[in-house]
Amino acid sequence: MAAAATARKCLGVDCPNEAGNLRCPTCLKMGTDSFFCSQDCFKRNWATHKVIHKTKTTGLYNPFPNYPFTGSLRPVYPLSPRRHVPASIQRPDYAEDGIPRSERKFIGRHNITILSKEEQEAMRKVCRLAREVLDIAAREVRPGVTTDYIDEVVHKACIERNTYPSPLNYMHFPISVCTSINETICHGIPDQRPLEDGDIINIDVSLYYGGFHGDLNETYYVGDKAKANPDAVRVVETARECLEQAIQIVKPGMLFREPGNVIEKHAKSRNCSVVKSYCGHGVNQLFHTTPNIPHYAKNKAVGSAKPGICFTIEPMINLGTHKDKLWPDDWTSVTADGKLSAQFEHTLLVTEDGVEVLTARLPDSPGGPVPMPEVSSATPA
Repeated sequence: MAAAATARKCLGVDCPNEAGNLRCPTCLKMGTDSFFCSQDCFKRNWATHKVIHKTKTTGLYNPFPNYPFTGSLRPVYPLSPRRHVPASIQRPDYAEDGIPRSERKFIGRHNITILSKEEQEAMRKVCRLAREVLDIAAREVRPGVTTDYIDEVVHKACIERNTYPSPLNYMHFPISVCTSINETICHGIPDQRPLEDGDIINIDVSLYYGGFHGDLNETYYVGDKAKANPDAVRVVETARECLEQAIQIVKPGMLFREPGNVIEKHAKSRNCSVVKSYCGHGVNQLFHTTPNIPHYAKNKAVGSAKPGICFTIEPMINLGTHKDKLWPDDWTSVTADGKLSAQFEHTLLVTEDGVEVLTARLPDSPGGPVPMPEVSSATPA
């Protein structure tokens, strides 16, 4: 006795219907079948479905095909294998097993490290190296370049400077740099997606050298279309200005809650919002430590700046809602509404009479501000 035929399910994402006889013509040409319930369903799912064609010819694929992405960005796997670090290079404690045990000792503690003169000089050194590496990576930003290639460039530049790329295997992060495109707020994982004319990309570089970490990032325009996009320029330049204005108030006695007031006031004046889920942080012998520096207004951060303290300020500014969403890779944080996000970061040293920007731009650093367009009348959620 023959078994009953099993009904085919429509390949439309989240479509509950059984498939009809409609087949994808491209799949047919490639020798495979893909069935949909209707022409309308096929059209709605074309942007997602056509990736399958590329996967079959190139080996590239989206690892989360059924995930409800908030914007148009998609991950393009496979990721490159973990890049090699020579044994001669000093490593942080998490390099082998991904667990930053030294940081965990500080959980729940309020003490903040005051660096000696020698330790401050060590921070200057690693931050200068980090700036060099970021600038090298930024010079490679152009349409057609993959973020995986940017990671390769960063990793090579780190090794040439006898430094360890701090993100590599930190809490099991698989790559040596964070690259965050368009709606990505932070912690984007470099992959095989080529950059497109009109993208914006944040490159977040962190190095470990001489027992200390240096940390900085900038957002860059990809091609000419991005610089001609008023929304892209508005969010990028607002993020840049928010960091600059926050740095201006850093000095001994500054309360750690104060930068957030400055940042949010300026962001709102540009009709942008401030991400609340991530903050600036202490950085020294530890990659992330006290103090925390929130970027939003009316926060409850405790403590005040003292000479010899190093920390980052790194505001993440969105065009729309401040709310974020995490991809299934457990790292990539994106805007909940799929709108653009931009970020800038410096490592700062509090001095006796003000602040020293340890990761300051050099005269030949790529990138830099472009003219701000007229402010939109739209109000972020």
